[in-house]
Amino acid sequence: MSTASGLRLLPWSGPNGQRCYVATDGTPGFVSRLADSIEEAQLNIGEELLDHAGRLLDDPKASSGELHFLARRLRGALVDALRVADSRGARIADRDDDDEPDDDLEDSARSTGEPA
Repeated sequence: MSTASGLRLLPWSGPNGQRCYVATDGTPGFVSRLADSIEEAQLNIGEELLDHAGRLLDDPKASSGELHFLARRLRGALVDALRVADSRGARIADRDDDDEPDDDLEDSARSTGEPA
């Protein structure tokens, strides 16, 4: 889901689970840097959970309780990763809309014979 230009989706939720945004002019302020840090931590946790999942799923002695706990943690990590992807995708789309030099890239590619 794209956001209006200048709004960044934050990696945390409001009181009732609603999405939180920060208005930004593209300059990384305190809240944006904090959001970057939290997103990085969330993605790292997801990677660690995937490693753990591989080991646990290969263990024939893993209990149903352990697998249930893992599934809940993996669900949370996926929710976080999708929010990060949504936020970053919206910012890329906003940047693409603002830049407009895509025609220059295509013109340059045509003159060199390389694909854009």
